[in-house]
Amino acid sequence: MNRCTRAILYKDNLKYNLQAIRKYVEEPTKLCLAVKADAYGHNAVLASKIAQEIGIDYLAIATVDEGIELRNAGIKANLLLLSLAIPQEFSEIFEYGITPLIFGEDYIKVFIDAAKNYFKSPKKYPVFLPIDSGMGRIGAYPQEAGSQAKLISDSEYLKLQGMITHFCVSDSISPENQEFTKVQFQRFKEAVENVKAQNINPGILSCGASAALLNNTDMHFDMVRPGIIAYGYYPDQVTKEYLKSKNKDFDIKPVMALETQVVAIRHFKKGQSISYGRTYICQEDTDIAVLPIGYADGLLRRFSPGLEVTINGKNYPVRGRICMDQCMVEIGKDNKDVKLFDKVLIFGPKESGANQTAEALAKLGNTISYEIFTSLSKRVERVIF
Repeated sequence: MNRCTRAILYKDNLKYNLQAIRKYVEEPTKLCLAVKADAYGHNAVLASKIAQEIGIDYLAIATVDEGIELRNAGIKANLLLLSLAIPQEFSEIFEYGITPLIFGEDYIKVFIDAAKNYFKSPKKYPVFLPIDSGMGRIGAYPQEAGSQAKLISDSEYLKLQGMITHFCVSDSISPENQEFTKVQFQRFKEAVENVKAQNINPGILSCGASAALLNNTDMHFDMVRPGIIAYGYYPDQVTKEYLKSKNKDFDIKPVMALETQVVAIRHFKKGQSISYGRTYICQEDTDIAVLPIGYADGLLRRFSPGLEVTINGKNYPVRGRICMDQCMVEIGKDNKDVKLFDKVLIFGPKESGANQTAEALAKLGNTISYEIFTSLSKRVERVIF
């Protein structure tokens, strides 16, 4: 691809972040890196290869197809499927060695039958039992954990490899939400005890994603699941400054830069309008740079007004509505600092030349950095630097 709108991935920053996580989380606690959704838009194969080099134990995916892509790319690490598969996908789970989450008596029985049909003879295939400790999404309730673990353990075809839960407000520092995280932790421990009461080894215990990994080190258990921090961003309110206030030192670097180029410079008179809806009227004679990036690339329409981009070290405001494939930036009358085909940075680490990170866009769009990255479409080429 030769398109100028592209995402640059700084692989050394990704490696730096993973090493920082490994240093922060004490051995023997395992690491399960979230590479779902194409590693939050950061190239799952790249992230997985670097994770393997560092010795990360598990990789977390969201779909069976994501797991197949990694296996076909030569990834040998354990793959943990965090979303539920459907029966049509079960044979691929077995074929590609993906560890699924299974819960609910009916679901477990269907999965056992699929394992019987696939393997023909007894084989203890590893599965994780998810626990709904308060997320309200998937998982057995704590009081159901023992009976469902027994159903798994009694099968000649399955092995309970571990138990997992997910905290819903651990990225908040409010006392109320931190207290609820503690409640979830206690519920998860209750589920584990219910499994042990059945004389079943619960296996690998995991409940902390990025926020709890950083802020609730007493909840690490056997494995933590870093996600957004691997890609250089802090989880919501658990920021670098907050961690410092708690005498915790954790430094990470943004991995991705989003860039494009100036493809036209237009001259506008005072009173002329820009883009759909005529939402911006030029206040004076000025020049407008046209950029070949729009909401079909992931530059969300709601970022305007307010979004600024960086050209040769200076910030310039987007004017008018962001279009599907283009947007317009005011550069001022006869600006000698901006020329045709100059590079434009939307966001990125300092070394990219950008003056802002994706966090600025997230705040502007009243969202989170996760959405910024995963919104970048496939037509935005990922270039490894």
